[in-house]
Amino acid sequence: MKQRLAKMSNLQQRVIAAVVGVPLIIFMIWYADWTFALLFCVISALTQREFYRLLGLDGFEPLTAYGTLVGTMVCVLAYFIETDMIGTGNYFLICPASSMIFLIKLYKKRDMKPFTNIGFTFLGIIYVAMPFALLIILALRGGTYHPIIITGCLLLLWASDIGAYFAGTKFGRRKLFERVSPKKSWEGALGGAAAAGLVALGLAFYAPELRPWQWYCVGGIIVVTGTYGDLVESLFKRSIAIKDSGSSIPGHGGFLDRFDGLLLAAPFIITFLKLFT
Repeated sequence: MKQRLAKMSNLQQRVIAAVVGVPLIIFMIWYADWTFALLFCVISALTQREFYRLLGLDGFEPLTAYGTLVGTMVCVLAYFIETDMIGTGNYFLICPASSMIFLIKLYKKRDMKPFTNIGFTFLGIIYVAMPFALLIILALRGGTYHPIIITGCLLLLWASDIGAYFAGTKFGRRKLFERVSPKKSWEGALGGAAAAGLVALGLAFYAPELRPWQWYCVGGIIVVTGTYGDLVESLFKRSIAIKDSGSSIPGHGGFLDRFDGLLLAAPFIITFLKLFT
């Protein structure tokens, strides 16, 4: 199967990934709140593990297993607390669990740069796990599950990516941030913004969970922070001299490649909606 996919163009691989992945994601989001939380916990764990693996390629030694465990715990706690199954005080469990990172590294005799690796372990939790936990909190805000909000955010992100891909491929001339990502162009960024704007317009009419102006603002946040999230991940990959974070998703690379825009967008989206709703 991998050999067949390797012979296909990047666009063909992306289409196959979308045909298989998108219906599964949408089903998991809409079936129940627990399937949505399970999906995001799994994606978070896979993305975080991938992040640590890439650091390993550059000679670092983060606590891959334990860091991923703590990150998953953050997502799980977010679900159980926001659904009122357990009290909010349980968020404090994150504190001793995170502090254990120092103690574990204390007994790693062969680690020549323990504090550097401690820092990267925490970075995996903050950069990857916390945004997914925030999305779980966003979907469950007010004690009620809102699948349309998460679906809308994903549709806006996907529309932005698709619009940027086709506009950049067809019209891309002016480099957006050549030092970090030579292939990205201003034309692609504008195409992504236009596509996301059309989706935001549709959501404004058919998704009353948010007011029209809120959908437009969320769309704008996703376009801007999603683009920067992609650039941040490109900077990370360039620093360790690799092209893709993995090969798990045909046409996209790894989980970090696919969800990089969402990682930076999530904190801004939830902050905006918490302040202005």
